[in-house]
Amino acid sequence: MPCTPAIRSRPSLPRLSPIAALVAGLGAIDAAPAQPSLDADGRGKAATEAVMPAVRATASPETTTGKETLRATTTTIGKGNQPLRDIPQSVTVITERLIDDRNLDTLKEALKHASGVSFQAAEGAEEDIRLRGFSLQASGDIFIDGMRDPAFYERDSFNWDRLEVLRGSASMLFGRGSTGGAVNQVSKRPLLVDQNELGLTFGSGEYLRTLGDFNKRTGQDAALRLNMVVTRADNYGVPLDNYGVAPTYRWGIGTRHEFSAGLYHLQNDNGIHYGLPWLAPGPASGGSYLWKTDPKNYYGMASDYSKTGTTQAHFSHVFRFGDDAELRTAVRIGEYERDQRASAIRFAAAALQPTGLAVNADTFSDATVLTRGTNNKIMNMDTRYLQSDYSGKHRWFGLEHSVQAGVDLADEQFENFAAAVPAGVSLAKPTTTVGTPDDGARVSEALRALTRNRTFEAQALGLYAQDLLTIAPSWKLLGGLRWDRFEGTYRNISVAANPANPCSVAPASTIGRSDSLLSQRLGLLYQPTPHQSYHLSYGTSFNTSGDAYQYDAGTADVDPEKSRNVELGGRIEAAGGRLSTRFALFHSTKYNERNRDADTVNACNYVLSGKRHAAGLELDVAGRITPRWEMFVSYAFIPIARVDSASGAPGTEPVGSRPGLTPKHTASLWSTYRLTPQWRVGGGLTARSHDKPVGLAPTSQIEAPGFVSVDLMAEYVRGDFAFKLNLFNLADRHYADFLYRGHYIPGRPRTLQATVSYRF
Repeated sequence: MPCTPAIRSRPSLPRLSPIAALVAGLGAIDAAPAQPSLDADGRGKAATEAVMPAVRATASPETTTGKETLRATTTTIGKGNQPLRDIPQSVTVITERLIDDRNLDTLKEALKHASGVSFQAAEGAEEDIRLRGFSLQASGDIFIDGMRDPAFYERDSFNWDRLEVLRGSASMLFGRGSTGGAVNQVSKRPLLVDQNELGLTFGSGEYLRTLGDFNKRTGQDAALRLNMVVTRADNYGVPLDNYGVAPTYRWGIGTRHEFSAGLYHLQNDNGIHYGLPWLAPGPASGGSYLWKTDPKNYYGMASDYSKTGTTQAHFSHVFRFGDDAELRTAVRIGEYERDQRASAIRFAAAALQPTGLAVNADTFSDATVLTRGTNNKIMNMDTRYLQSDYSGKHRWFGLEHSVQAGVDLADEQFENFAAAVPAGVSLAKPTTTVGTPDDGARVSEALRALTRNRTFEAQALGLYAQDLLTIAPSWKLLGGLRWDRFEGTYRNISVAANPANPCSVAPASTIGRSDSLLSQRLGLLYQPTPHQSYHLSYGTSFNTSGDAYQYDAGTADVDPEKSRNVELGGRIEAAGGRLSTRFALFHSTKYNERNRDADTVNACNYVLSGKRHAAGLELDVAGRITPRWEMFVSYAFIPIARVDSASGAPGTEPVGSRPGLTPKHTASLWSTYRLTPQWRVGGGLTARSHDKPVGLAPTSQIEAPGFVSVDLMAEYVRGDFAFKLNLFNLADRHYADFLYRGHYIPGRPRTLQATVSYRF
């Protein structure tokens, strides 16, 4: 269902419907290992998959632990299903257990529990997500089942089996992007078992969320799974209204030929909190640049909204050559829509304030006047991806080889719309005051005239191969190489040329470029025991000018940025294999960063004059310390982060400074203890040291203070029913969660949620 029906007519950009896509054999892979639920929590029915028919090519049945433990042992983010101990890079896996325990409903909430992640106003304003201080969202490094999920929309966790976070250069695996790492959303898939679960959560802000997970075995080697979500909330003036549905049918499970086909639809009709302007400290009282106000307060318009959605069709086929080799081919077609009407809150000029003075911490009061500017973003995106990956184990020349090779194709079409105010129509937004949040003021957003003003089309081809070679009983050597070809075409349709703006492009003009690049991946692993693995790795990555949305007049002639990552780390298992510890020392460098050219009269020109690096330590601990006590810890310490060179143009960070959105410390901790077979309690925290936005003027002192937010949980299980209470932000702290140079978005206020679930 489109969220902006008025703008969906696009004769120049043909699309296939999801049904047509399935008929055509287009879709994408469900690459996660199948995982039926266990009865570790003392409820429900223990389940494992039945023995496969005689034609099966694999020997062991599928099992699951993700819903029952915080610890993961395998990943699909490194291409194919691989043991984590064989990945020579830092990987954090957020399992379904952690997602359920902490009620992690969205991508941004889940990523707060992976260390080294920071947010630039998140998925709703000037979006970006940073990993190790490097762009993640804006460079397209978010994936679904290993295939790119590039559009900006509010992602929901209802269909996740788990969330995987790979740190460091990853272009050898995924192509363009991947400087800081990659995030992979692993979808739930059908299992050979009958099991169902219903969940209802209600809480503060009139929050109500209903989840359904229904799995039905339909034959000896076939199953159907349906996941659904509906969320409603007033949310203190920033409403939530979303629904999602994800049916998938899988057949030939465990046989030589295995197939999967399905749809995914998510629709969000939400409000939007665009943020609060930074409050300058006062000469008398000082201050921290944050408001002294209730974190629930909302100052936008009642007519503001963020409508986003996606519909995706996916199809996959697995051909198994035997127990140790398979070819997995998948196709995914996606349609994405976004219609954002937001109000940028700013302090009114001194003349409009009751004191007649500029606003700072000394003059700030309930009477302080706020203006509400307009920030609209209306866009659509269509994507088509084909990916085929071979993985197999071989013995050549007396040595064991674990080989992976593949090809992927991408076609992306993006269009942007301008929202103009027609002549004779006034959509001026009234001012408000600090003391009157959520005042109900609105304008008629439907009166804005939408015009398609620019498009961007991109095609990409990637070929890769890597080999994990056992060179000695305890030593493995990894080598990988990838070639990519990326082509993009930008068209300005209706935007009038502006002689005063060197970045403007004449109407009806077209610009574009193409790039071909190589990416490398090298790794050495030392595994003295089955419970220890240590690695040293090197990898490269690149970012084209069209990674995020499009080229423009300044970037179309600029070569790709390049990066490299060096990492020394390890993974150790203890407590009889129940507890895993991962650590890594890393040094990441972007050595020809794109900067505005300060030496030309054309301020729109970009040059590869920038360089920056970051180095630090990461630590993850996950699993059971004792049979009753579980722990998840993710911590990153980045003491070194520096801009090494820059053009010096406005908007670039000065040489020698610490880049914005690179806090020294980020941490997440979650721990639960089973008091009795029925009762389980838990608690945890998320923490971040002081940070600053990207793009501040060299003289700016704006800084977001560090914070610690504490959460609590209690769960009672009786038979197939479970009852759970979650309390978030125990101290009701007001802190800056998402940062932008002009404003910040506060973290969620103290929130209480109650969940009841039923397995049958």
